[in-house]
Amino acid sequence: MATILERNKDIKPKKKTYQEHAQDALYREVWEEVNNDKTVEFLKKYSRQLIIAALALLIIVTGVQIGIRTYRANKLAVATNYETAIENVDANALAGIAKNSRGATSDLALFQAYLLDKDVSKIEDLANNGHTRDFRDLAKIHVVSINGDKMTAADVEKYLSDTNTKASPFYYTSRLIVAQKYLASGDRDNANKWLDKIISDPDCPSVISATAQTLK
Repeated sequence: MATILERNKDIKPKKKTYQEHAQDALYREVWEEVNNDKTVEFLKKYSRQLIIAALALLIIVTGVQIGIRTYRANKLAVATNYETAIENVDANALAGIAKNSRGATSDLALFQAYLLDKDVSKIEDLANNGHTRDFRDLAKIHVVSINGDKMTAADVEKYLSDTNTKASPFYYTSRLIVAQKYLASGDRDNANKWLDKIISDPDCPSVISATAQTLK
């Protein structure tokens, strides 16, 4: 005897009559009309907001595209001007590039301008307002080499205090300069304090450590 489940497998789905198909089509048509009416009503109600949003999106996309093109054009112009200034050994042009650009490009241009014309105000400006730590600290080392004779050892130590961190690439160099300045002023105690810090640091470059041991 066949089970209920087996009997149910043999039951074929009932075919819809023409009237039922027509009724389904009517339902779909009514539903589509309702949806269309709701869409039209929505668009009428929020047409102003939708237009504003579309315009805003268009402006944003256009602005981004223009911004990207302008940024690339500016970068290319800076690179071209930089190359020309180097070829012409033009300190003023390099100073202009430094003023009108940012980041390491600006710092490098100003540093090279200083190397060309030895204008101390340029290296002092870089030391005080450089965009990157590396160039700021490098500029400070140069300022001390220029004005060190006019500064006391305490002044030098204070001026180079920003470099007294391993985040600075001139950490050990600046420590050695401070120690040498104290030695030059006859203050052996403070000089030894800085020399000991250098010598006892296992990470200190061998050249600087050897120089410190010689001065000790």
